[in-house]
Amino acid sequence: MNRPPGPTLPEELLLLALDPLRGTPYCRNRILEYALAGAALAELELQGRVTGQRGEIQVVNPLEPPDPLLAALMRSLPAPGKGRSGVPAQGWVRRAGQPAGGMYLEAAVQRGVLVRETRRFLGLVPYHRHPAGPQSYAVHVRERFAAAGQAGLPDHRSRALASLVAAAGLDRHVPGAGLASRSAMRSLIHERWPAYAVYRNVRRDASERSGAGRPVHDGAGGA
Repeated sequence: MNRPPGPTLPEELLLLALDPLRGTPYCRNRILEYALAGAALAELELQGRVTGQRGEIQVVNPLEPPDPLLAALMRSLPAPGKGRSGVPAQGWVRRAGQPAGGMYLEAAVQRGVLVRETRRFLGLVPYHRHPAGPQSYAVHVRERFAAAGQAGLPDHRSRALASLVAAAGLDRHVPGAGLASRSAMRSLIHERWPAYAVYRNVRRDASERSGAGRPVHDGAGGA
């Protein structure tokens, strides 16, 4: 399949989330997985293939996108049809996060956008780092994101990406994100349903880690 021109939202988000020199994410790995799944939904929405209403994903165009990674993720969504209900966005992001993360990292390594370095924790447990590779366009992505922020996030794509950055808590690490722009990005979380699904999963994990064991209620609409 031919790739569409320019990086997709998940590809841009991945490069914003990784330290280009150290190859480690600025957030927890699981949060990055949620964010990549949410970014895939946001990209599919921008392409007119899915929509989100009342916290559910509805496929409105069953034709697969030309991007093979988006197409693979879209296959996990029910095709539109009589009697078919939507899929809860929060649950889909939670289930699709791990495969989405693996797919996008592997694809970036295969294209030379990232390099995979294997290390060992305490000399025993292997883990990977993904610094920028010879074909990396991370600098371009970061510059373009900073320019969009300075321009007030003037288009749907920049606002979608900014909402996902904020939902994953990456707004403190992206270029040009002062206090005012960080506040603007965070305000988008509740306006963009893919970002809100990511945010709810991030909050759920934080609650479980703290031992609260109770759902988080933030006064916003359900997911």
